[in-house]
Amino acid sequence: MNQDRTPLFDAVKKYIQDNVVQFHVPGHKQGRGIKEFCDFVGEHVLQMDANGMEELDFANNPTGVIYEAERLIANAFGAQYGYFLVNGTTAGVQAMIMSACEPGDKIILPRNAHKSTIGGVILSGAMPVYIQPEINERLGIAMGITEESLKKAIKDNPDAKAVFIINPTYYGVASDMKSITRIAHRHGMAVIADEAHGAHMSFHNDFPLTAMEVGADMSAASMHKTGGSMTQSSVLLLRSNLIAPGRVKQILNLTHTTSSSYVLMSSLDIARKQLATNGSELLDDALQLARWARDEINSIDGLYAFGKDLVGTPGCFDFDETKLGINVMGLGLTGYQIEKKLRKEYKIQVEMSDLYNILCIVSIGHRKEDMDTLVNALEDIAIKQGVREYKAATMLPHNPQMIVSPRDAFYSDKKVVALEDSVGEIAGEMVMAYPPGIPVVCMGERISKDIVEYIKLLKEEKCQLQGTADPYANKIRVLGKE
Repeated sequence: MNQDRTPLFDAVKKYIQDNVVQFHVPGHKQGRGIKEFCDFVGEHVLQMDANGMEELDFANNPTGVIYEAERLIANAFGAQYGYFLVNGTTAGVQAMIMSACEPGDKIILPRNAHKSTIGGVILSGAMPVYIQPEINERLGIAMGITEESLKKAIKDNPDAKAVFIINPTYYGVASDMKSITRIAHRHGMAVIADEAHGAHMSFHNDFPLTAMEVGADMSAASMHKTGGSMTQSSVLLLRSNLIAPGRVKQILNLTHTTSSSYVLMSSLDIARKQLATNGSELLDDALQLARWARDEINSIDGLYAFGKDLVGTPGCFDFDETKLGINVMGLGLTGYQIEKKLRKEYKIQVEMSDLYNILCIVSIGHRKEDMDTLVNALEDIAIKQGVREYKAATMLPHNPQMIVSPRDAFYSDKKVVALEDSVGEIAGEMVMAYPPGIPVVCMGERISKDIVEYIKLLKEEKCQLQGTADPYANKIRVLGKE
């Protein structure tokens, strides 16, 4: 297919050029009804904010330019079908789980999955079978899963319908997607992949293999994170003998908005074209910047920028080098403290931080001067702080015991207790640090003392906690102890 084409974007531009008198929504009428905003962002963006019509197609049942644009994006990623998403990869993850599983079906998934996965489990009525990911004790982070852990989960749950994989993790760690897919398919299980942080990986040979490349059934990729499109725009990909496209379309129509943003979808059209036609060169530049910065940071006493050196360690089959993770324990500071310092003192905003690390995402939009600014700031912090005694990482809590299915827990009556009084209770809501959005405890799981202590530690570090009705997580909703 001709990847130089942008059928949707071209149609939107023509619609603007035709000077159509609008009696359809939205109400701002190409920005005239929201002048202050229009003056700041520019009239072109608001002129693009149109509604579904014949020449612009309809996102819920595309037969025209959106259909053509989705065929192009499927072709670019090596899929049979591609679907534009304007509610982020969250919508894609939930659609994948609902497409692969019916109520009561088992789905095997790593415990460090994003909260959207739990949402998909609740919506589908599936029963999660958790695999404990490998833990890197030095970094204090979850890695990928191993073939051995998957084989054990399948042996214990031969009736599972699907295997859910993260490719790569937030930190850039990739499991052996090819082997995992082969193992699951041998047992008749669909493989669905959260590739929120891997939308770019198909377009350069130095990245881990993607779900579509290894023959997995479905993938959801955040084009906005690393592919160049606008925030909230993602793509759902399908190439499967186990999941029917009609089923996927039916599921999407349950949750997909009927007012899809043409601004977001047009950005997907352009981002796809750019990656398909020039992605290798753009990503080569991003890789060179990330490699240079990693080498420079590793020459600074007290800092450790991890990368390809993790390959071969438990749970790390491959690594995405554009995920610039930096362990800061050698400075005696937490990742949260370093993030705040960078933002307040150096006007640098990192992607995320945890107790021991910060994460910077290097992408096709970065310049050498950006990397210089980051490296110089980290060097300045390290000089002022000095190398401190290396302290052992606090271990992440082990997988809690699931007592009630997430769906049943979601619909059950709940009571509110103080966090410190919740040990032994069954959680009635999730508690997670955001980002990365990985639950410390999921609804339906038994709350342990270790979990409570870990949540308290996150609170002490002023970490952004989400999932609880109480915005400060001082209280938590529970189902009871039995």
